[in-house]
Amino acid sequence: MNSSEKRPNNELPLLPPNADIETKKILNQAIRANRELAILKGYCSLLPNDSILLSAIILKEAKTSSEIENIVTTQDELYRALATTVKEIDVETKEVLNYRSAIWRGFRQLKEKGFLSTNILIELQSELEGNSAGIRKLPGTALVNERTGKAIYIPPDNEEKILELLKNLEKYINERDEIDPLIKMAVIHYQFESIHPFYDGNGRTGRIVNVLYLILQGLLDKPILYLSEYIIKNKSEYYELLQKVRDEKGWEEWIVYMLKAVEITSIETLKLVSSIVELLNKTTEVCREKLPKTTYSKELIELLFEQPYTKIEFLVNAGLAERRTASKYLKQLEEIGILESFKSWKERIYVNKRLYEVLKG
Repeated sequence: MNSSEKRPNNELPLLPPNADIETKKILNQAIRANRELAILKGYCSLLPNDSILLSAIILKEAKTSSEIENIVTTQDELYRALATTVKEIDVETKEVLNYRSAIWRGFRQLKEKGFLSTNILIELQSELEGNSAGIRKLPGTALVNERTGKAIYIPPDNEEKILELLKNLEKYINERDEIDPLIKMAVIHYQFESIHPFYDGNGRTGRIVNVLYLILQGLLDKPILYLSEYIIKNKSEYYELLQKVRDEKGWEEWIVYMLKAVEITSIETLKLVSSIVELLNKTTEVCREKLPKTTYSKELIELLFEQPYTKIEFLVNAGLAERRTASKYLKQLEEIGILESFKSWKERIYVNKRLYEVLKG
């Protein structure tokens, strides 16, 4: 069938797949992915303050995942948007910040309810898009080739069918069985993207579901692993393999791709986390040596790592000091080379430049 003959996929099969999703090749890759993911989880579980890592990594993911959908902003614009009071936030930056909010919302909902429901998926998408359009009710949605403009895939366009598929997906997500959860994650991601239940935000919602499912299965404690960077580096393969499952039931190649994404991303995330922890420890040593004893505190240094840009108000809100004292602390940190500052309207913003460079890389 050529692209001009594509029709809505109202016959999308229910889960579980009618295919062998535990081939030798899949299981071997699953072993490697599980090993690296377990190492990452174990390392992060030993850290005394994981809010530092979560803040940094979630914002990095928000930027990368949005780039897959051609929503492009810079690290600098993101951190400025978070730190400055008077600002005109561009549309792209606002969408990335919405993505970050959606991750936190999904994580809180999962911890509160103990399962992933269709309603939580709707809430994620609503947070992402800033609207309450909900499940698609009208036909006309199609995934098109950016170069040719022709339809590559047309998802189900019958509201009743979409709801049936989502109910089935919800059951598959939450039921316990003998299938390796990482294999199931790959199946879940394929199915969600093929249902394509929303008018917009499906890709980003689906990528948030990945990490929430790993938490649901106990493979992670916090939302710290994201596959977006791997996907953006292997974007054409990602879309080709999704379509190959639809057209040829090419499950093995798709699942191996996703398992490899978990393996490599776990390794890269561990490197990033280790770099942040190493920098935090070095910064702590310098501050102990060079700051007055009345200024230095563990809480102050950790605050500088929750995001690269900070200001007086952040120290005040954290209960570390009143405004005048907070201003003195930040100036002292700049004097010893930990921070650099710039003026934004009437505010002075302080940048943890070394952390910024770690996250940028």
